[in-house]
Amino acid sequence: MSFNSIHFFVFFPIVTILYFLIPFKIRWIWLLFSSYYFYMCWNPKYAILIGISTIVTYLSGILIERTNNTVKNTEKAKNIKKLWVILSFIINLGILFLFKYYNFFTYIIVRLGGTINFTINFPKFDALLPVGISFYTFQALSYTIDVYRGDVKAEKNLGIYALFVSFFPQLVAGPIEKSKKLLPQFNKEYKFDYYRVKNGLIKMLWGFFKKIFIADRLSILVDTVYNSPKDYFGFEIIFATLFFTFEIYYDFSSYSDIAIGSAQVMGFELSENFRQPYLAKSIKDFWKRWHITLSSWFRDYLYIPLGGNRKGKFRTYLNIMIVFLASGLWHGASLNFVIWGGLHGFYHVIGEITKPIKNKIIHKYKIKTDVFSFKLSQIVTTFILVSFAWIFFRANSFSNIKMIINNLFVYNPWVLSDKSLYNLGLNSSEFIIAIIGIVIVMFIDNLQKKENLIEIFNTQNFVFRWAVYVFTIIIICIFGIYGSGYSAQQFIYFQF
Repeated sequence: MSFNSIHFFVFFPIVTILYFLIPFKIRWIWLLFSSYYFYMCWNPKYAILIGISTIVTYLSGILIERTNNTVKNTEKAKNIKKLWVILSFIINLGILFLFKYYNFFTYIIVRLGGTINFTINFPKFDALLPVGISFYTFQALSYTIDVYRGDVKAEKNLGIYALFVSFFPQLVAGPIEKSKKLLPQFNKEYKFDYYRVKNGLIKMLWGFFKKIFIADRLSILVDTVYNSPKDYFGFEIIFATLFFTFEIYYDFSSYSDIAIGSAQVMGFELSENFRQPYLAKSIKDFWKRWHITLSSWFRDYLYIPLGGNRKGKFRTYLNIMIVFLASGLWHGASLNFVIWGGLHGFYHVIGEITKPIKNKIIHKYKIKTDVFSFKLSQIVTTFILVSFAWIFFRANSFSNIKMIINNLFVYNPWVLSDKSLYNLGLNSSEFIIAIIGIVIVMFIDNLQKKENLIEIFNTQNFVFRWAVYVFTIIIICIFGIYGSGYSAQQFIYFQF
């Protein structure tokens, strides 16, 4: 079930109304049932995988805590707890590897074997990638680590813990929540609160606007160019890449907005996943603003355990590269994603290495760093670097990447005046609407740097607020991308 489907518009009100009507003690049962139903609408049999991940990590938490209580020898207890953590990781990552990475790695091994005339054959694993498997696997594994570290106590109620792993608003595309934040919320009673519900619905409406009005429109032009890269050049590729830069942001952040808003309606607080990422002044700053919960996961459970920045500059740079390469691989079993992650790691490392040089230049030439022009130059530079990296993320294959980059530098300025840009899937009106949508969201993003716009909006008079609600819904209905001949576009991050 997708958020932008008629199914969800029926499902969510029913779940929410019954949630507030039934007694608090059995609400978790209703939410757990609803969450599994939500997931099983894609493929019922893959709910078994969530069940396995849930049971394994639940038992690992119980066994780790039992070890703490029963084994008095500190060193022995530590080794036993590590064993439970390792087993939890092996089983969960083993499932993830089988469904997501097995064919990729066996293909690489076969190709490497071919270079030295060594033939090896592997059986092919032919199965659809379970929706959201990377998200719920990482969330479940974080619980095992949190219990091992003593950050949370093991959850004794298997049903409550199962709800933590499968909570439907953020099940298939995040935010990736840590157990110490989300798990305790299922033991609290939330009563119906008009203002909280209203704010949650506003957040959802904003998400639907970004997805249906903007992201799905941008995808038409992006798909036209990137699915046939040999036919397009220069400014056509530039526009497609810029459109994808905004498409993936609006698509993914819209999912997060709808997830956060729907959880808020019922009383639950999920983490913000984006904070105006395209206003970042460096790549390091970008990753503090983009997919924040995944960045936090890699920082807390990979970068810091590897040593972080505590073991010298070389190890720091190596750890950064490992984290970004792992992040790229997390996104998909393809060389494209690995290169994308590695490129961001390279950006990050080069930024750290050249930072002292830049500071010396700034100091020597007395460059003002607190003025608009300097900040704008930082934002534009970061945006260009990020946009270029998206080419590797969006391209359908490695061979397409080479073709796109080669064609990118073909000079064809006439497409800006001969209207051929309107032959890329969007006519002139659709193209203008897409640009207007981008401008609207960037404008709102800029305003939200310092202000909580929902709170400000709530201080406006009744007529103005309802006029905005109705106008937004009408705009989505009239100009949204849906209807006859159109199937509801899946959110991009469902594939991860």
